[in-house]
Amino acid sequence: MSQVSYDVNEMPKPGLLLGLSFQHLFAMFGSTVLVPILVGIDPSVALLSSGLGTLAHLSVTKYKIPAYMGSSFAYIAAMQLLMKTDGIAAVAQGAITGGLVYLIVALIVRSIGNAWIDKILPPIVVGPIVMVIGLSLASTAVSDVMNKNGHYNLLYLIIGLVTLLSVIFFNIYGKGIIGIIPILLGLIVGYVFAIIAGAVTGQEIVNFSQVASANWLSIPSISLPFISYGFKLYPSAILTMAPIAFVTMTEHFGHIMVLNSLTDRDYFKDPGLDHTLTGDGLAQIIAGFIGAPPVTSYGENIGVMALNKIFSVYVIAGAAVVAVLLSFIGKISALIQSIPTPVIGGISVALFGVIASSGLKILIEAKVDMDKKKNLLIASVILVSGIGGLMLEVAGLQISGVAFSTLLGIILYQILPDR
Repeated sequence: MSQVSYDVNEMPKPGLLLGLSFQHLFAMFGSTVLVPILVGIDPSVALLSSGLGTLAHLSVTKYKIPAYMGSSFAYIAAMQLLMKTDGIAAVAQGAITGGLVYLIVALIVRSIGNAWIDKILPPIVVGPIVMVIGLSLASTAVSDVMNKNGHYNLLYLIIGLVTLLSVIFFNIYGKGIIGIIPILLGLIVGYVFAIIAGAVTGQEIVNFSQVASANWLSIPSISLPFISYGFKLYPSAILTMAPIAFVTMTEHFGHIMVLNSLTDRDYFKDPGLDHTLTGDGLAQIIAGFIGAPPVTSYGENIGVMALNKIFSVYVIAGAAVVAVLLSFIGKISALIQSIPTPVIGGISVALFGVIASSGLKILIEAKVDMDKKKNLLIASVILVSGIGGLMLEVAGLQISGVAFSTLLGIILYQILPDR
């Protein structure tokens, strides 16, 4: 199969660049707007912050890392609680505080250097963590494919499988441009099939009512924390959301590991972990200053890159610019939100699976000896605790899934004997 590929600093032609950027936009859109919907924040503000945050992250990391920033799920419970008590001003202040935590850690990393990274994150820890990042999302993807309102639905399953098989077909057999936008093409096929299937069966799969009622020009409901609501500190927001930044940092490490493997680079050293943490922190602060949910790097977009082998930062920047523009165009934003869950689920099965496979690739390339008891036990504990969602909860702070399994893996690697 002949397939075009673009490295980190290579720019596709304008038409192709736009298509590739839209592909990334579709991949992250559902999750990015779901977080504000669950919390009670205007989704267009989250879309705006994701674009601005991504551009800030790219700038801080010297346009060396193809990472897209989207709404973080880790803060949902804290944001829901704060919205009921102190409102959006407290949420915004909490998001800014979380970003400041990132900046403080970045300063510490800059002063002590990066030598410690290789010692605590060897391949036997990194590989299973990357696998967990993909596999821990498997239940969500599968549920989107086959469940409607919490109940099994055969038509949803068929739509999800049509979408998934379309992505696979375009990725394997597509020539030239077709082979590098399989997600976008698979989404279009799944969306059209869902419309036809709904019309034939009489079930409403795609709802166009919000598209019809949406305005073409729509200004996001931006809330400036120290202007819209006056200068007031919310200690509860700071104490609630600041510690969660350490949890999302662990996810940040995992995503950088995946990108290292995909692009054959070491971003911990160039541009450096201090720059990647600063980029994440600045993106969170921007989100807080416009009243949006905190943001973090997105596994969905990493999955797109793993699938089509296109790592261009220009594509990521293009997706960010499009996200900013769409936050002001109500019709198109509503049209994207009308994409049914089985279509999103079908795409997610491929994306999350590719991320998990990248973790397996790390173990294979490092020639990790799984006959060694230490390696076998570390991998086993990380995989089961991470995929199973093992959780540590202390004083209201939850460390679960990827974060907790990462901590367990790091600790086991340090304390278990090599023989």
